[in-house]
Amino acid sequence: MFIRKALISLGLAAMLAVPGVVSAQSPLPQQAPGEPSSAKPGLLSRIGIDQRLHQKVPLDLEFVDETGKTVKLGDYMGKRPVLLALVYYECPMLCTQVLNGVTGALKVLSFDVGKEFDVVAVSINPREGPGLAAGKKEAYLERYGRPETADGWHFLTGREENIRALATAVGFRYEYDEEIKQYAHGAGVELLTPKGVIARYFYGIEYSPRDLRLGIIEASEEKIGSPIDSVMLLCYHYDPTTGKYGATALTMVRIGAVATMIAFAVFLFVSLRRERAEGLRTAAADNRT
Repeated sequence: MFIRKALISLGLAAMLAVPGVVSAQSPLPQQAPGEPSSAKPGLLSRIGIDQRLHQKVPLDLEFVDETGKTVKLGDYMGKRPVLLALVYYECPMLCTQVLNGVTGALKVLSFDVGKEFDVVAVSINPREGPGLAAGKKEAYLERYGRPETADGWHFLTGREENIRALATAVGFRYEYDEEIKQYAHGAGVELLTPKGVIARYFYGIEYSPRDLRLGIIEASEEKIGSPIDSVMLLCYHYDPTTGKYGATALTMVRIGAVATMIAFAVFLFVSLRRERAEGLRTAAADNRT
């Protein structure tokens, strides 16, 4: 019975060493939704999100906040990371989905907007003003469900030249479509360090709470988070091509599995020798009696 249990345990350990068993849990690389394909014709070839990792955004750019006050981008830097969303408030589809996706993911986090990080939305439509921005802030603050975090949400509008300067700095390419009177743009958000340096891009309209949490921790120079977060950062790394965090511990897991197999084999060998030696001692004692 003992030997049978040991063999079963050894077999389970061996399964960990099979690449398919572990790698099946790892996300496969995919094209980032924010990046344009070279095959896109016309207008679509001029939109997308080009990564500018490790570059600093211009902090002296002026905008108008949801209260009508003139502010500088740098006013939101210096204390904590900033999740930046370039959208426009009258967008009939994609921008709303981006903001909905961000807010839905943030609701899952134990981190609070305004405490561990801020959210800054900037309209790419220079014709929009503080009234629309205030309405959006109210709607998403209610959606977030933590009214005490209001000071951490910022919805800005501004002049065309400042909007373009910020968009160029973060690699956000967009165009106005005269035919449908809407802006064509990619889907994604950027994470900035407290110094205004671009740390991460997250693509699409749905965002992983885990990825956002790890990104915020890294962008804060790992000054926030828990010991478990530190372990997670060792096990995952940011993949710029997907805007996600992927497992990096696969090799370590396989090595650990092999080591476990060897340990079980040694344990089994020693146990068998002890059982045999005990059997010989018992037989010798029986013969003497």
